[in-house]
Amino acid sequence: MLRSLASFFTHVMRNYLPDAYLFAILLTFLSAILALVFTDAGFLKVVTTWGDGIYGIIAFAMQMVLILITGHALALTPAVNSVLVAIASIGCTPVRAGMIVAFVGGVCSWVNWGFGLIVSGLLALEIARRNREVDFPYLIAAGYSGFVVWHMGLSGSIPLVCATAKHAQNFIEKATGAAVPVSQSIFTAFNLVPLILMVLTIPILYAFIHPRREEVKLIPPEKLKEVESATVRVPRPENPTIAQRIDHSVVINLIFGILGLIYLYHHFSTKGFDLNLNIVIFIFFICGVLLHGKPVNYINAISIAIRGAGGIALQFPLYGGIQGIMVGTGLAKVIAGWFVAVSSAGTFYMLQFWAAGIINLFVPSGGGQWAVQGPITIEAAKAMGIDMVRSAMVVAWGDQWTNMIQPFWALPLLGLAGLSARDVMGYTTMTLLWSGLIMTVCALLMGYGVL
Repeated sequence: MLRSLASFFTHVMRNYLPDAYLFAILLTFLSAILALVFTDAGFLKVVTTWGDGIYGIIAFAMQMVLILITGHALALTPAVNSVLVAIASIGCTPVRAGMIVAFVGGVCSWVNWGFGLIVSGLLALEIARRNREVDFPYLIAAGYSGFVVWHMGLSGSIPLVCATAKHAQNFIEKATGAAVPVSQSIFTAFNLVPLILMVLTIPILYAFIHPRREEVKLIPPEKLKEVESATVRVPRPENPTIAQRIDHSVVINLIFGILGLIYLYHHFSTKGFDLNLNIVIFIFFICGVLLHGKPVNYINAISIAIRGAGGIALQFPLYGGIQGIMVGTGLAKVIAGWFVAVSSAGTFYMLQFWAAGIINLFVPSGGGQWAVQGPITIEAAKAMGIDMVRSAMVVAWGDQWTNMIQPFWALPLLGLAGLSARDVMGYTTMTLLWSGLIMTVCALLMGYGVL
């Protein structure tokens, strides 16, 4: 049954889902129409808010691109690659391969979303190279499915913003006077229970939805050749020039990396466990520098990694424009307000989770979504006497949830695999349904005091 359902969704997505770039354009049209219908904004207001928003998130876009490429570069280090090769050897059957990729993708995305996306993609490529019976789009979809837990983890935008004192978007601090450490958001039972359930059961889901043998699509020969020849190691010339000696200097690389470690030590020793977006980027940058051994190797790794960021760099302005419409016209407040209006104390968390899932389709940025939905959620929670931290986290859950049918964040993984969104979204729709069930039930249990 599950395999047939996955096959149905795969057929629908492959035949009807537009390219990710066109998907963003169509969402722009839809958000504009909704703004005209449900707000008092006129056509000119919609157009100006769209235009103002297109380049209104440049700083955040740069942060996201840096998380992606530093995570990718770290995943390309020999140390990480040797671990992936060892793990790939376990995936000796198609079903086991999908389960392994989904599990590794979930664990690594919890650590860092950019790292998780790329590690799961590289693992899928390595398994596809070894196993000539496994469906390649299915493997990539399994890796992307791990991304459904990212906002519950260490690189989650919302819990990190709420943990950052005097941050412009720390709406909990503005309401209570205190920032919220991650020990009260990420490392709590109400967040860890659904996280563990999804990390452990999504691989089981993928055990049931591998396509039938006659439907299997193997890794393309040109991609297979590319995987087998890929390397980031640059050989040292026999008679190097002074410049080439510097390029290959382990000592210079080590000194630079040690400076980074000293900075990190100072940061955490003076500020506690202050794990914000900039620090996450810095950690992955310094770890990548050290583990690549030589400056020239790291330069090569970044050159490879940055190719996968092209789609995000192109589409971030489009989603900035959509966010401009959602915020500038008040459409996001209208949508969030609908869910608040019908909420009770018991259903508040669940309905905020659903609202976040809908808004995420238009604003697939955790920070951007929090800027839109956060003030309404926290204000309503305060008025109803509902826990603000839990309210913030269910918004984070909704943001990660509908990424399974929103191709924006799949772009780096798709670029790595040479696939399109329509190849994998049928499988990830199954992830959407299963993870949505888990998080909905847990949100309800939270509302009624069980969790």
